[in-house]
Formats: sequence, C-alpha cells, structure tokens
Amino acid sequence: MTASTTLGPTTAERVRTACARAQQAVLAVDGSDPVAVAVHHLRSCGDVVVAVPAHATITALAWQAGRGGLPAVLELTDHAPLALREPVRSLVWLRGSLHAVPTEATRALAAAVADEHPNPALLDVGHSTTLLRLVLDSAVVADSHGAEPVPLPDLLGAAPDPFWAVEDDWITHLEADHADIVDQLAQRLPRGLQTGQVRPLGIDRYGVRLRVESASGDSDVRLPFADPVDDPASLNRALRVLVGCPFLNGLRSRR
Repeated sequence: MTASTTLGPTTAERVRTACARAQQAVLAVDGSDPVAVAVHHLRSCGDVVVAVPAHATITALAWQAGRGGLPAVLELTDHAPLALREPVRSLVWLRGSLHAVPTEATRALAAAVADEHPNPALLDVGHSTTLLRLVLDSAVVADSHGAEPVPLPDLLGAAPDPFWAVEDDWITHLEADHADIVDQLAQRLPRGLQTGQVRPLGIDRYGVRLRVESASGDSDVRLPFADPVDDPASLNRALRVLVGCPFLNGLRSRR
C-alpha cells in the first residue's frame, strides 16, 4: 500500500484518535493467551484502563506481579466502516507495565472512566469483568504512513480528532448517499490514481482521506482542507470548497 504525505494530524493525534475509536483491542502478556478487552481508555495521567474477564489468566498474573507490574502490550485495531479489500485503517501498540486495581478502588476508577468515556461494558465491572491499568512506556502506530513511534509527552498532550465519534457515520453516509461528492473528490487525485475504485476512508479536521482500490494495489490519499476545522458547520464548508462547489449540501442527506 502506498500513501501521499500532505498536511494532516500529527503522529500523536493519530494515535489518540485511533485509541478513541478502535473497536477491537487485545491485551497480551507472557505466559497467557491474548485476551480481548471490553473497555480501553487512555487517560491523561499516562495509563490505559482496561476491562478484562475477571477469571482470565492475565488477571491472575497481574495480581501476582504486585506493585512492580507485569510487562504487557495492548494492540488496538481501527477498522473502516466500509467493506474495503483491506478494512484496517491503523494499528496501535501500547507497551507498559500492567497493574491490578485494588478492589476498594475499582468502583471509583470505573466511575472516572465513565465520566470521560461512557461505555455500557463498564456495568459488568465487578461482576464478569475487572479493571487493570497499563502504565505506558511506549506507543507505536502503523497505518498508510508506515510505522512510527510517538513520545509519551506528545501523546498525552494531544487530543483525539473532534470528529472521531461521528466519522464512521459520515463515511457510510458519503458512500451510500453522496457518490457525486466522492466522484468530485476523485477528480482531484493524481491522474494515475483515477482509474481505480475510489472509496471514502476517513474525515478529520485536516481533510478527507480516500482509498483507491485498483488492480495494482491499494493507495491511500489525503486531500487537505485549506485550514483545519473544529465544528460540523466548518467541516461542511471546507468539504464544499474542496469539491469546488460552495452550494453543495455537504454531508447532509437529500432525503
């Protein structure tokens, strides 16, 4: 897969956004099979709170490790909402030391996570699941830009893209109801990429990402906005300018 390099989010912003929207997360330690994580939340203090099955081997190992913690890796997978040939948009690996959460602190920690990241799976904490803390040592993201590490201070100082929670809905809406906009965006691609099937891949405050699926392989291309945007109205205006028609209805449905 190839990619163009244009104005876009920093590596730290890409990781924070992937952490916020990734639906699939797996926690791995030596001596145990990888475990699917029901909840994962990166906090500004430098740890990731995860919810894992209460009776999993990994939970027992975390308790046995004591205050020193247990080396662990959390792998996050960000999938595109469309049926692409390669649906994975990015992978993030968060490495650090895994720590058990004292029973008396579990409820307060679950409430703190719910304040920032409401998730119905938190209701199972204390029943079928338990909370663990992964204190971060390093972070790496792999996507169409390649694999890049990000310094932890940069990661903790960055914020997820403001549109991460609705991006998948917008991408699905573009594909289903606004093929005309996708076609106009495709006309802005390099001529060599206009022969493949162009699909919407992502939208963020910096621009639009397209996936071109062709016989020779897949390419991801970013079309940047003139300036970063921060709210839906600005996003709609930027998209209309990008396609060259200020009177289009942006992402609003025609129905």
